[in-house]
Amino acid sequence: MELHTLGITELRELLDKREISVRDVVDSVYKRIEAVEGRVRAFVTLTKEKAFEMAAEAQKRIDGKTTMPLLGIPMAIKDNMCTKGIRTTCSSKILGNFSPPYESTVTDKLIAQGYVLIGKTNLDEFAMGSSTENSGFHTTRNPWDLERIPGGSSGGSTAAVAADECIAALGSDTGGSIRQPAALCGVVGLKPTYGRVSRYGLVAFASSLDQIGPITKNVRDAANLMNAISGHDPFDSTSAPLAPPDFPSALDRDIKGLKVGIPKEYFIEGMDPAVDSSVKAAVSQLESLGASIVEISLPHTDYAVATYYLLATSEASSNLARYDGVKYGVREQGKDLSEMYMKTRARGFGAEVKRRIMLGTYALSSGYYEAYYKKAQQVRSLIKRDFEEAFRSTDIIATPTSPTAAFRVGEKADDPLQMYLSDIFTISVNLAGVPGISLPCGFTAGGLPIGLQLIGKHFDEATVLRAAYAYEQSTEWHTRRPKLDAGACRWTMKQ
Repeated sequence: MELHTLGITELRELLDKREISVRDVVDSVYKRIEAVEGRVRAFVTLTKEKAFEMAAEAQKRIDGKTTMPLLGIPMAIKDNMCTKGIRTTCSSKILGNFSPPYESTVTDKLIAQGYVLIGKTNLDEFAMGSSTENSGFHTTRNPWDLERIPGGSSGGSTAAVAADECIAALGSDTGGSIRQPAALCGVVGLKPTYGRVSRYGLVAFASSLDQIGPITKNVRDAANLMNAISGHDPFDSTSAPLAPPDFPSALDRDIKGLKVGIPKEYFIEGMDPAVDSSVKAAVSQLESLGASIVEISLPHTDYAVATYYLLATSEASSNLARYDGVKYGVREQGKDLSEMYMKTRARGFGAEVKRRIMLGTYALSSGYYEAYYKKAQQVRSLIKRDFEEAFRSTDIIATPTSPTAAFRVGEKADDPLQMYLSDIFTISVNLAGVPGISLPCGFTAGGLPIGLQLIGKHFDEATVLRAAYAYEQSTEWHTRRPKLDAGACRWTMKQ
């Protein structure tokens, strides 16, 4: 039995029965990393010495009869979440030497659970991208086909989970950055309701949109991870003062009578026929499980991409002003303060980050604020109302996660607009602040994963997880794993 191929729930049972040790699991994971990381390149930083220290401490707690869902479970953390004393770069050269003096709330909660940190994963620089090609360090590859992108910006986390280089991971989602790569890598990715999970210690991209969530091998593991990271945090002013439910307990109810909305705006021309057919087959499967299907409309969907790229870039322009070479991170020398600023930012930021800072600064500038930023906020309100109206007649909404399967590395690198359209089905969820999950629902003829997105009401992740679990358990898509060998990557059934 290869321990790195198992999920949280399976490992929990084996660890609690003392059939394996935490060190056995960590050893298995690092052996897997040694075997495949050179080709997948999911990580920015590996924390092997720290991992074995954490494993020893977790084992002591297990031997003392302590049991917690994540105790001794090896996990990876997206490298835009602060980890005390461990390099946190946001995959940017400007933060290449930054070591935070504190833990993010989510990683602090995981430490309390006794998790084992395997390493920090690669991302599009400052989470700005949909392919993980915008990293300041290297491009992560899709474990299903090494010539293709894993999605982004949480591409390192999803690739690591798909390639069994960790048992689970955390990602962040600003416009689809958990769900889109989860779909392209054939794993489960959940974006919680805005405010459900603390953003304290998450390096900000767009503060009104960012949300941390789990990336796992199956839905039950996502529910367990949500239990660990959810809840009110006084350090985050946008954290909702609501006690979260017990998410795993929601999974065991059936979905008979659940109303599933199908928005006509999400099945569009230009979508990959394999995606269209797989998602429609998934909807039929939900119906066979007892759900009722309702056609709905989200009429302002066409404006979502433009709205998002005005609001997100405006917030990025404000948030990234702090990287000036003075307080932390890399500093380039100049003859005066102004030149030092310019050289630091010119050499520290990549092309995509510069593009978004300039777009956001323009949208916020005098004479354009009303025409662009204010107008985008008004359209955001309309998009939010679309969802509120849809949820009057439905319990969840089902859509494709991405219009296509993973594209080739470099295919869209010179066309930012085409890259931005990769998130066309996920962006509205962030603008509305509602929860959404992506889970596997099929494969293309070439063996590339396809994702089904389920969207729920505000703070109703439990229903989203229940529907996702019912679908997952009635199909076998989640049992497939990429087979990494010396040549191409092909899928195989998990043994």
